[in-house]
This record gives sequence, C-alpha cells and structure tokens, in this order.
Amino acid sequence: MTKLVTSGHPELKMVNPRAVAIDIGSTMHMAAVNPDACDTPVRAFGTFTEDLHDLADWFRSCGVTSVAMDSTGVYWIPAFEVLKGHGFQMILVNARYAKNVPGRKMDVSDASWLRQLHSYGLLRGSFRPEAEIAILRAYLRQKERLVEYAAAHIQHMQKALMEVNLQLHHVVSDITGATGLRIIRAIVAGERDPEVLAAFRDIRCHSTIEVIRAALVGNDRDEHIFTLTQSLDLYDFCQTKIEDCDRKLEAAVAALAVRAHRDVPALPKARTKRNQVNAPSFDVRAALYGVLGTDLTQIHRFGPSLALKLVADCGTDLLAWKTAKHFTSWLCLAPDNKISGGKLLSSRSRRSSSRAAALLRLAATTIGRNDTALGAFYRRLSSRIGKQKAVTATARKIAVLFYNTLRFGMTYHDPGAAECEERHRTRVLANLQRRAKTFGVELAPLPAAVAVS
Repeated sequence: MTKLVTSGHPELKMVNPRAVAIDIGSTMHMAAVNPDACDTPVRAFGTFTEDLHDLADWFRSCGVTSVAMDSTGVYWIPAFEVLKGHGFQMILVNARYAKNVPGRKMDVSDASWLRQLHSYGLLRGSFRPEAEIAILRAYLRQKERLVEYAAAHIQHMQKALMEVNLQLHHVVSDITGATGLRIIRAIVAGERDPEVLAAFRDIRCHSTIEVIRAALVGNDRDEHIFTLTQSLDLYDFCQTKIEDCDRKLEAAVAALAVRAHRDVPALPKARTKRNQVNAPSFDVRAALYGVLGTDLTQIHRFGPSLALKLVADCGTDLLAWKTAKHFTSWLCLAPDNKISGGKLLSSRSRRSSSRAAALLRLAATTIGRNDTALGAFYRRLSSRIGKQKAVTATARKIAVLFYNTLRFGMTYHDPGAAECEERHRTRVLANLQRRAKTFGVELAPLPAAVAVS
C-alpha cells in the first residue's frame, strides 16, 4: 500500500517506506512491515530476549530503518532497548495520538495501522530522555519507592507504640528524630523504666523530661513490642538502601558534570539553608550547578531535591521543546482549547500523570504563603478564579521560569509582591482607560481624601 485516501482530502504520499511498527504485549509482540518487503508482512514474536533479537534480524532483512511502537506499561522497554542497540531509529508513540479506527480491534490490525501511519509520517514520538538522564531517573524513582516503604514502617512503629499506650508521637514532633529513635531503640533493647527512657531526650526537643516520662508509662505487651522491633528493623533496612541510592545518584550527577565539562563561576549564595526532609545525603545544589551552570534554587520553592527531580524528568537542556509554550503544553499546564464551529467549547487543561507537572503543582500550592511576586500572583488568581485554577496557572508560570533558566541561562530575580501588585494595578487602570474611551468617557482619579483602596 503506497497511498492513504482520506475523506475530503487528497491522497497522502508515503514518506518512509522502510518504516515498521510493533504492537506491544505482555507475552507477544505483533510486528508489521511494508507488504512490498516481505511475503508475510505481519508476524508475531515472543517477548524473550532471543525473540527480540530474532525480531531485529527480521527487520534488518526487510531493510527497515525506523520502528514505531506504542508505550504499553513497561513491556515496551526491553524491545525498545534491544532494537535501539541494533541501530534502528526508535519512535515511542503515545496511544492517545494513535487511536484505532473503527473495526480495528485485533492486534494484527493495530500493528498494520501503526505501520501505515508511521510510513506516512503521521506519528509523533514521545519525549525520551538521553541515556544518562534515564539512569538518573531510575535511581531517583527507586529512592522514592524506598522512602514510601520507610514511611509505611514509621506508621507501623507508631501503631505498635499506641497499642502499648506509649504516646511518644504526642511529645515529639517526629518519632524518627533524635529523641524518638533513641527511645524506640531503648524500648526494643528491653528498657521499660520511664525515667531512663525520658533521659534520652535531645536538648533540642521542645517537650520537657517530665512530659516525656509521663507519656512513656504504658502497658508492656510482648506481641506489640515484637511488632515494634520488626518495624524498626525494616525502617533501618530501608534507610540503608536509601543511602545506597544516594551514592548511585551522586555518581550519576557527577557523570553528567564530567560530560558537561564547562567552566562555571562560583556558586551563588544559597537563598535558604533549611535542610529538606528525605533530601539526598550529598550536596545536590552544588552538583547540579556543575552540570547546568545555573542555580535553579534561586527560583522560589525550588529546593535542591525538586530541582533534581525535574532535571531527571525533563533533561538538562530542554531542547526537545522549541518554546516555553510547547513545554507547558507537554506538562498539561496550558489550556486545551476545544473549538467547534468557531466556538470555544472548553479550555480546561488536560489531565496528566506527569511527575514533573505534579511537582510544579506542589510548589505552586505552597508558594501562596510567600511575600514574593509568584505568591502575589497566586493569591490574586485564587481570590478571583479559585484555588484549583490558581495552582495550575502558577505552576505554569514556574514551569516557564524553569524552562528559561535551563534553556537560555536566565538568572531569576524576584521583583517582590509589592512591585507585582503595582504592575497589575497599572495594567488594570490602562485597560479601564482604554475601555472608557471607546464609550466616549474619560476617567479621572479621585482625590486622595476620598479614594478607597
């Protein structure tokens, strides 16, 4: 087949006759090549590694140069990596942009349809970071899972303490802090005397020894102490594995810095010195500065951990997106205008499972409490259109700052909430003056004595 006929449109010309497509499955992959290249243009292959190499050999015998596949779960990853290792140009397709036509329900038809679309240049590849960034992302996501596991074990420890009525969490802010862990380890070791346990209080703890001693008078039950012991062991095990992930993360960022091989000026002064919870155990800010040549933490609500996560999801240069508008559209933070008959039906932003978008929304949620330009922007929109839309709009603004900083080396300087509000006031007054002139009316300011702010 060399031409695609669409209703009401001229025939489309084939631009890539050597394009093929694979419909990914958990136990079987359906592959389709150009019917002119093989007597059996559609074949089924298993998912074992040998089967994937056989698939690559078949593609090579058919003269294939470009391969498109749909992103089905994690099943596409082995096939993608094996075929890329054989030198094929790989395109990962979002199923949202390659919907099946009516009547095409079988896997064979799906593969043929994907191949046909790919051969006419109608498929657009999803963003896939380079290998070094993918390695960094893998380590970072593994650490996130370990942090979630550790959090679950903290809850188990707190439940076990409550079951013996040791209300430690009421007298310390964090049972895994200095005071909390000392007391828990002593309890696990067999200590039950409240006086001795309260003596483990750290000098920075706000609660007094008397209060802690009263909270540690409980009901000694062996089965609950056993649960506490196992939960503590599992928590310590997770902490050990998190430390291993930090070492891998540090090595991955160092590899990026070596590849960048750039001379950068001295690291700017940190905007805030507060240590973040669950932050990597190495200096992330300095390590990223050596890679990027710019300090992302100068943007408000951009801590080192958030900056590292965004770099792991989006890359170090953002060259995959031509403009900031393309970037925010990829994050689903821009309006998704649905127009029919020249009428705007909806402008709601698309739903997204993007981790980067979720991180930016989280930063936007907390920025409203700051006396900054971004905080003033969030508060003004929140009062006018609601918090949910204000979060999306503020997250988009932060994403634009992130894009301009990485792509063009922009240095962020916060103008302050007062200046932001004054610019907004000036813009509103200019709009009112322009609208008044269209009605033949001229606006004049009120005297200061009677003006209402």
